[in-house]
Amino acid sequence: MSYITAKDGTEIYYKDWGAGPVVTFSHGWPLNADAWDGQMLFLVQKGFRVVAHDRRGHGRSSQPSAGNDMNGYADDLAAVIEALDLTDATLIGHSTGGGEVARYIGRHGTGRVAKAVLISAVPPIMVQTPDNPEGLPIAVFDEMRANLLKDRSQFYQDLAQMFYGANRQGAKVSKGILDQFWLWSMQAGLWNAYESIKAFSETDFRDDLAKFDIPTLVLHGEDDQIVPVKDSAKKTAQLIANAKDIYYPGAPHGITSTLQDQVNNDLLAFLKS
Repeated sequence: MSYITAKDGTEIYYKDWGAGPVVTFSHGWPLNADAWDGQMLFLVQKGFRVVAHDRRGHGRSSQPSAGNDMNGYADDLAAVIEALDLTDATLIGHSTGGGEVARYIGRHGTGRVAKAVLISAVPPIMVQTPDNPEGLPIAVFDEMRANLLKDRSQFYQDLAQMFYGANRQGAKVSKGILDQFWLWSMQAGLWNAYESIKAFSETDFRDDLAKFDIPTLVLHGEDDQIVPVKDSAKKTAQLIANAKDIYYPGAPHGITSTLQDQVNNDLLAFLKS
């Protein structure tokens, strides 16, 4: 398997397919790079080079006790980009991965970046604060932490239902999609998954978004039960200059799976624009 070593010694797994214009993928919590396979294979077949890594503490990457925050995640993405000498790349992030992309641009700039895509992404900031009164109360994330510690296997099974909207009347989500969510989630270290809740919920990305100076696409499902659209994508699209935003009526958080073909085609159109 392919690994790069971060500055603190953490081993970061990555996969690198194809040849052509570069697209990188940053996955959501608590998954791994395999969550992007439906997009990666599609784009490889369209002539792109695609690179995805497992976030520290997730999947096949090692499980360090430190660096489980957005700065650490962004620096790991930078380490992959620099180790592979990627240039003119389009950075795509889903959910927590969207925060990773935003923080990467905030910390490392856009010298190696051509475009960005934020899908069901956590920016600008999820948690409720005095200057973000529409955010989710901290109690929501405290409950997640408690349930994760109590019985993480069952917690992930329950979370999958909301993630893909399988709990909505008339939803058609296969058992396979739900099972793979559980499988990927169980590969994440418990400590790393626990710490990541604070990272994705409490990090303020507003200053990072102000540094976006490249074409940006924002995609979000209008029935996202994990990252509510009105407190995330709708605000992000206003904070990034000239961002293009697309919203999918009735769609859940995990649109890369439930609306795979539609999302893939929207990505391809943006990449070719």
